[in-house]
Amino acid sequence: LEMAATNQKGKAIVDRPVPRGKSEVSLSAFCFLFSEMVQYYQTRVNTTQELEKKLAGAGYGVGVRMLELVCFREKGSKRETRIVGMLSYIKDHIWKAMFGKAADALERSTEREDEYMIHEKEPLVNTYVSVPKDFGHLNCASFVAGAVHGILDSADFPARVTAHTVQFTNETRTTILVKFSQEVMERERRLG
Repeated sequence: LEMAATNQKGKAIVDRPVPRGKSEVSLSAFCFLFSEMVQYYQTRVNTTQELEKKLAGAGYGVGVRMLELVCFREKGSKRETRIVGMLSYIKDHIWKAMFGKAADALERSTEREDEYMIHEKEPLVNTYVSVPKDFGHLNCASFVAGAVHGILDSADFPARVTAHTVQFTNETRTTILVKFSQEVMERERRLG
């Protein structure tokens, strides 16, 4: 009976990492599905803020599942307990699993110790979406902010996560602003 649960190399099935499978989705398929989701929510809201909230809610569920998936695929990964470690894990590993590349930058706020920012020059979710005039300042990266929120909540780092369009010297960037709850900051001080 025990022989049936092992493969040729003698490892039990549960000891093997989850197979990667086909990890890429075609850009056109992703853009089509995302634009359909935006259009679906657009018909059910009245304001830009409501639409961004709906997109963030959809992203939240994706974030919860992405954390589980990436952790299962990386058998040797350890659970992050520090803020910078967790945000770096999101920026490098989870962002790469979701968008095919790491995020552009991770930065701590100079004014507040509980705020961190993940910068992305051209988020994929904003690239192929045309915004109607009545939703003028819509930032579809709210979906990504929702995903980051889901990841952080699942990892026990409660935070408020929002997406903002920021004008730098000669370019526009999207910033995912993460403001951690007081309990996370207290835990960080105890660990540090």
